[in-house]
Amino acid sequence: MACLLSLRTQDTTTGPAAARLFALADTPHAMLELSARTIERAIYPVGFYRTKARVILGLSRDLLDRFDGGVPDDIDALLTLKGVGRKTANLVVTLGFDKPGICVDTHVHRISNRLGYVRTRTPDETEMALRAKLPARYWIGYNDLLVTFGQNVCAPVSPKCSLCPVARLCRRVGVRTSR
Repeated sequence: MACLLSLRTQDTTTGPAAARLFALADTPHAMLELSARTIERAIYPVGFYRTKARVILGLSRDLLDRFDGGVPDDIDALLTLKGVGRKTANLVVTLGFDKPGICVDTHVHRISNRLGYVRTRTPDETEMALRAKLPARYWIGYNDLLVTFGQNVCAPVSPKCSLCPVARLCRRVGVRTSR
């Protein structure tokens, strides 16, 4: 649930919203006891909070009906759940079950391409290219490494190339201006 809240929302907003929600309900069964409006109030100001409240209720129902209230530990099974995409499925299997997966968000997609490590157009393509090229022992930590790096150094617009520890190895694909 917290992973769904995090989509299109900053971590500083997601954490407190998830804590408020889980204080009200921490199982799919308990979640279904809440109204959509109650969930909306708990998770506000996450992005798309009204839509996410409805998704949370649908997901809770689906988890109870199809998985006995548990969360599947398999990417393909997770992808059958409404509201769960590849990024979320990979995050759940890696962090929740310590299984190999590559969580590709905007930072991982942008930086992997900017470095010239892959040449892809979409995050899904980036995930598949990384699965083929990046040794599996690096999969789980790759997202955390690049998210922090992308927030602090390799920004989407005008990256701080002068501070970059790998600048001499970077192909700077798509970089127009830098600092």
